[in-house]
Parts: sequence; C-alpha cells; structure tokens
Amino acid sequence: MATYTKLLLSGSTNGRNMQVTGTASGSAILVHTAVAGTSDLDEIWLYATGTTATSRILTIEFGAAGGDKDLVELDVGVEGTGAKLVIPGWLLQNGLVLKAYAAATNEINLNGFVNRITA
Repeated sequence: MATYTKLLLSGSTNGRNMQVTGTASGSAILVHTAVAGTSDLDEIWLYATGTTATSRILTIEFGAAGGDKDLVELDVGVEGTGAKLVIPGWLLQNGLVLKAYAAATNEINLNGFVNRITA
C-alpha cells in the first residue's frame, strides 16, 4: 500500500518563500529536486505571488531545461492579487528538478509543498 508524506520543497529554507532571482534558464533558482529512482513519486504543489505593482511572467522548468515541452509560463499578477497556483499536483521522480526564473529579479515569491508517494 502506498504511503503519502507531506514535505517542504527542497529549495525552501524551513518552508519560507523562495524569491525568484534569475531571469533566464542559466540563472534559474532551484525549487525542488524530486525523489531518486522510479518507484516513488513527488506530487508537487507550487504557488506564486507577485510582490510589485508590475505584473511579471514566471517560467518554470519542469524536470529539465530541454525545450518548450518542459516549460510552464504564467503571468503572476501584481502585489495584492494573492497566490496563484502554478503546479497543481503534477508528478516528478528520478531526481529530476523543478527550477524557476522570471522576467525581472526579486519580484515573485514561490511557496508550496510536496506529497511524497512511496510505493
């Protein structure tokens, strides 16, 4: 029977927000590294919040930086509009990583959690 364990995103310190500082793939921040191997899964829930009066595009590299098929892009909105769901429980495994960058530095915060599903 599978077990579920709720975990912090591995890129977060003590569950705190992660500020998106990178503006391109090469400077993307690490949000989470998935569980190693292919028998267990990480179910990822990620939220983004804009922190300025200017709406910004957030780009998520889901599993790799290997082209458009691995990218998720979202207009996060301006401060005061609340957190937007970016990754709604998608699964990742085999040590793959989730990274993020934005159109401007230090204007988007990320937070969320992982449900680790152990076979």
